[in-house]
Amino acid sequence: MTTPHDTASFAQSAFRLAGLAARSLGWRPAEFWGATPGELVCAISDPDTEVLPMSMAEIETLLERESNG
Repeated sequence: MTTPHDTASFAQSAFRLAGLAARSLGWRPAEFWGATPGELVCAISDPDTEVLPMSMAEIETLLERESNG
């Protein structure tokens, strides 16, 4: 299964999520950057949908990809 973590860089994902938070939640940049990933997920998720955190393998893959450019 492909997730957004597989296809976009961290910077691209953060930029997209900042825009989503601004449009959907009325958050300004400081509010977005001050929020934890968990707070953002809670704010934009359907309350009836279970949200699973990233696995350690996903985090390691993301960190490795970002450190290699």
